[in-house]
Amino acid sequence: MLRHAIAPTRFFSQVSNEIIRHPRLSSDAVRLLTWQLSLPQGEDEALSVTAQKAGIRRAGFNRAKRELKDEGYLHEWRVQGSRGRWCTLQLISNVPLSPEQATAVRGGDVRRGRADDSGTPPIDQQPAIGGPAGRDVGGPPNQTPPVNTPQPSAPAAEVPEARRLIQELPSLDPRLRVPRGMLPQLTDLAGQWLALGHTPDGVRDEIRRNLPPVIHKPGGLVRHLLSDPPPPRPERPQVAALRECAGPHPQPLVFRPVAGEDRCGSCRQDSAAHQAAARTTARGALAARTALHGAR
Repeated sequence: MLRHAIAPTRFFSQVSNEIIRHPRLSSDAVRLLTWQLSLPQGEDEALSVTAQKAGIRRAGFNRAKRELKDEGYLHEWRVQGSRGRWCTLQLISNVPLSPEQATAVRGGDVRRGRADDSGTPPIDQQPAIGGPAGRDVGGPPNQTPPVNTPQPSAPAAEVPEARRLIQELPSLDPRLRVPRGMLPQLTDLAGQWLALGHTPDGVRDEIRRNLPPVIHKPGGLVRHLLSDPPPPRPERPQVAALRECAGPHPQPLVFRPVAGEDRCGSCRQDSAAHQAAARTTARGALAARTALHGAR
């Protein structure tokens, strides 16, 4: 293997070989991590935005995010502001951190953490990991809080619909029988989707599209699929409901079906007239044969 590499003199980032060659991090996870670590000091970019810029699809993003959490490069906390608005704090580091170390870097006990309406947690102590060396983690919380995606609580009017959606999951797939103890948590997640503007059918379609061939833990799977709800897709224009007629036309002809038919009204009328003429001809032929037979 021949290699030719020129060391850059500007606009580059130092990344350890442990990250690049990590045996349990996928290419999407490494790209997310290195992208975040390469951001300028003070830049606050959500992981979902990074994934969108990097061309990582939803399934790959969720898998990469889970891998970074499992290996200690990503830590998250849910905090609530003074007006009851929930948000997610995220911490990215270039070295694996335990939950206790990540909490210390964040600046306090996560159990007491609350955020104001801007999503900034109260920080009353300095990070307590390592000595006064170079910066080990991207985006220090005491300067730029790693706030990414606010998660508004579901309005009360949407809670019954969200609860019904979760309770009816077995009708979507018999394997999705979630533990009863997880129903409140999953209902809250489904309510977040509805609060963003998703329809119940849209949430069901999202779950159905991402079901794996084998399901071991249905509750954990549904929680994973409903985490980080994306903005709802724009509705398709009405022209998308048009269909090309299957009948004989010199040029392609589109029409709007009423009951799933595949031919336009003109073709259906012509077909009905042709069938009526065929029946008349058949009756005439039968009558002629009967008359000839009687004449004999």
